[in-house]
Amino acid sequence: MSEIATVTLLLLGCAVAVVLTALRLPGTWLIVAGAAIWSWSEEWKVISVGLVLALGGLALIGEAVELSASVLTARSAGASRQAAWGGLVGGILGMFFLSFPMPIVGTLLGAVLGCFIGAAVIEIAVRKRLAHGARVGVFAALGYAVGTAAKVAIALLMSGLLVASTLWPTAAASRGGTPFP
Repeated sequence: MSEIATVTLLLLGCAVAVVLTALRLPGTWLIVAGAAIWSWSEEWKVISVGLVLALGGLALIGEAVELSASVLTARSAGASRQAAWGGLVGGILGMFFLSFPMPIVGTLLGAVLGCFIGAAVIEIAVRKRLAHGARVGVFAALGYAVGTAAKVAIALLMSGLLVASTLWPTAAASRGGTPFP
């Protein structure tokens, strides 16, 4: 396959992965898997094992940030531990249940509503204060949005590293240099 076609497919794959990440699907892991498969098929000449491991590390960081953002922001609003975890579980359940009737919009809407409802309902049940429970729910939903935005930024970073590593060796090899580690 020509170099232009390869880079075009890589860019397209990375763009799809970033969109999947924004939809709370495993886009970062798609980048890691794609890099590993491509590297292996090219006998690790284009992309190094170190870069694939670094991409895997970034994907793990993305998962941790995405999962903890809602919990941490809810806790910063004074949520009980149960309500913080309720927001996380509510977001996952909301995303799951609204994905079927409304595939793309439902995933995002379900996660935000689920975070809000899960955190708010449990906080109201624990502390018996409606206004405080609503505030906790809002912060949990905002944390969801921040976590998603951070994970999308990580997916963009991963895509940039992968694309740069495929373009860099070609330029370095033509000058007699060494490829990107």
